[in-house]
Amino acid sequence: MNELKKVVDSYMQKVPEVKDYCTRCLKTERWGGSAVLMIVDAAFTSIGLNYFQTVVPRVGEFEKLFLKTGKVTCLGDLVFANIKELRGVWKNRRSWEVAKSVASYLAYLKKEIELKTDAEALIYWAKNADVKKWKEDAIGKVSGVGINTFQYLRMMGGVDTVMPDKVVKRVIKEILEQAKAKMSTSDDSTFIETVHKIAERTGYRPIELCWMTWLVQSEAGVDRSVKYAEVLPRI
Repeated sequence: MNELKKVVDSYMQKVPEVKDYCTRCLKTERWGGSAVLMIVDAAFTSIGLNYFQTVVPRVGEFEKLFLKTGKVTCLGDLVFANIKELRGVWKNRRSWEVAKSVASYLAYLKKEIELKTDAEALIYWAKNADVKKWKEDAIGKVSGVGINTFQYLRMMGGVDTVMPDKVVKRVIKEILEQAKAKMSTSDDSTFIETVHKIAERTGYRPIELCWMTWLVQSEAGVDRSVKYAEVLPRI
């Protein structure tokens, strides 16, 4: 067994549930399979606040006040939803502009390609989007959408990849240092390629390596995988 696999295994053993969480993500089944909630999640996450303590509860509140009441049931509804009402759930205007713009493009795709569901529109986009040309992509061009949000949406649309966010980078660099593996992480594109290579060499999926880095973090001395065990099977 190579040293890199030994080190990665030691991390992955801390979060044995991650495989199931990632499989559900790749099946576009997060948030009950609602593309609207996945887009709202990504838009809230884009501004960098604590995911479990801030984003998840607010997405849940949006679901309660808008989806379950029938105010927003599809991408088109989100596009035309009253932003003043939406800001009652989440004050950041930029997040809603991101959500509405992404929803608008996916709603266009749904109609143009004659897809049956919102989820199929997200999947179609994700499968055809190229991370190497993300800035030229219709969603990549949305103000407020960076490479992390772009990759996050692709993952929820069924693409096995990774987000080059600061937590993922920090943990992956720790792993490479511990394994004394000389693999470049010089920029976002190279980092993504490196994580895919690590996945190939260790037998894990890139998305599993990504989720693992988030879940091995601790809050108040408790690993997130334990602290949020009740909510993780849904999100």
